[in-house]
Amino acid sequence: MNARHIAPAPRGRVYLVGAGPGDPELLTLKAVRLLERADAIVYDNLVSSGVLDFARPEAQRIYAGKRRNEHTMRQEQINALLVQLAREGKQVVRLKGGDPFVFGRGGEEMQELAAHGVDFEVVPGITAACGVASYAGIPLTHRDHAQVAMFVTGHLKEGSVADLDWEALVRPNQTVVIYMGLNALPDICRQLMAHGAPSTRPIAAVQHGTLATQQVLTGTLADLPAKVASSGFTSPSLLIVGDVVKLHGSLHWFDPALGDTSKLTHSVPMQLPINPAAAN
Repeated sequence: MNARHIAPAPRGRVYLVGAGPGDPELLTLKAVRLLERADAIVYDNLVSSGVLDFARPEAQRIYAGKRRNEHTMRQEQINALLVQLAREGKQVVRLKGGDPFVFGRGGEEMQELAAHGVDFEVVPGITAACGVASYAGIPLTHRDHAQVAMFVTGHLKEGSVADLDWEALVRPNQTVVIYMGLNALPDICRQLMAHGAPSTRPIAAVQHGTLATQQVLTGTLADLPAKVASSGFTSPSLLIVGDVVKLHGSLHWFDPALGDTSKLTHSVPMQLPINPAAAN
């Protein structure tokens, strides 16, 4: 009697994919290809609807978004879900706003996947600092204004900004981009001034960067908190501190009124070979 040959179970894989800052046209080609082929997509709050339009209709979509004091899933649950889906043999796209390795907890999720022997791959995305600053007309570096760019988060696990390295953040000739700092803006400005930054140092708040709802407010450490409070700005917003903010007035090019690129529809999906060189 011949032994019965049993096909091995399909091996799942998790792709940690950066969705960019919002505008779906800022996705990488690799991100688009993976979305078109994914069996399951686990996506965050900051992923725009236009990005999800690239997914095939039959793909399983699981929302795992986090907002301030409102978590659909705890991080531990997300980690366990990714492991479970991969063990079911699925090709999983873990879709994160911006870049998975810049305040996206991509490293934590990779550690969990590695600990359970799950295959994974990282697909970088345009991080919010670069994408949002570009759409606001604020270069992060400039030979006349900033030779250093720093990315920090204004929201720590303990819910405080007191642990930031304020002495490093107040140095001249640099740009500081603060993620998740809108709610702590008054405290951030006070701390920067208390540690030596001049009250006149320029600072910008950018709401919904790269989308049709984008708004930019500029001011100084002394007056921006009051401007933001009266404007009704909400998250997601990014803060940019430094002399480069002064260039916004002459370099801003993006006109949100021209259309919402997050609502693009794609009647003909992009077909990209796995190995582009093989197509030659």
